[in-house]
Order: sequence, then structure tokens, then C-alpha cells
Amino acid sequence: MSPWKAALPLLAACVLLPAAAPVSAPRVGVSSFEDLRKPLPLPYHAGDAKAEIAAARVRAAKAHKRVLIDLGGNWCLDCRLLAGVMETPQMRSFVAKHFEVVTVDVGRFDQNMDIPASYGIKGRLAGVPAVLIVDPKTNRLVNAGRETALADARAMTPQAVADWLAGWVG
Repeated sequence: MSPWKAALPLLAACVLLPAAAPVSAPRVGVSSFEDLRKPLPLPYHAGDAKAEIAAARVRAAKAHKRVLIDLGGNWCLDCRLLAGVMETPQMRSFVAKHFEVVTVDVGRFDQNMDIPASYGIKGRLAGVPAVLIVDPKTNRLVNAGRETALADARAMTPQAVADWLAGWVG
């Protein structure tokens, strides 16, 4: 039997194997944002965002995670809703397993704007929260063009926010 003929069943198995299934978000346990713990979190604070991102990249690379950079402000309801969803017990462990999270205060779009610019986002952000999902090894933005998908989180459900985040698990 020729080596090619012998290899055909193996090749067929490789072709027929399904692609890796996407990671599903856990059920967040709340059906509306009204059910989130109150007061909503105030996750944004002054700090050295560049140093925090660099440290998160090192941790993420070692742990085979992605970096989630959450650009926003405590004045922003959608930003606080995102933080509230990420702090539910179900999502807290999911996020910790898959991401190193860095919150970056952008003020009123007048602080830390060099962070999105460093990932190719030019001009003013279309909204916040702007979520940058970054491959820690290449420092490449994975969700280019979809950074502000949660900027109107209040029009979504908590589960839809969780599902969106799960879609970026590496």
C-alpha cells in the first residue's frame, strides 16, 4: 500500500474534525441591569496606565490569557454596567480565567488617549466603554473595529454583555 493511501483515513479525520467550539459565557444570574449589585462599581482611577498594561501583558502571556483593556470613566453609566456584569460571581471567575483586566480612566476623552492610539485607534473614541482585547505576545489588537461595541451596553442585557466578552476568549 502506498504511503498516501495509508494516510488517507488520517487526513479524512483531520478534515472532518469540527473546529474548536467557541467558549460560552456563564449565565450571569441576573436578567436585567436593575438586578446588579448596587451601587454600581467605580472601576476607573488615576494611575500609570502604560505600566499597568505592560504588567498585565507579562501576566497574560505567562498564563495564556488575553489582556482586556477597559477604557472609560466613572461618570459613564455604560462603563459602570460593564463593570457590574464583570463583578457578578459567575463572570468574575470567567473573566479571571481568560483575561488580565486593566481599567484605564480616559476622563472626558482627555486622559490616556495615547493608549487607544497605540493600538491604531485614531481620533476620538466613538464611545465608552471602549474595550481593547489584546494578544499579550504580539501586543496586537484582536477586536479591531469592535472596540466600542459596549458603548451602549444599557441597550443590551447583562447576558449579552457577557456573551460579547466570551467571544474574545483566545
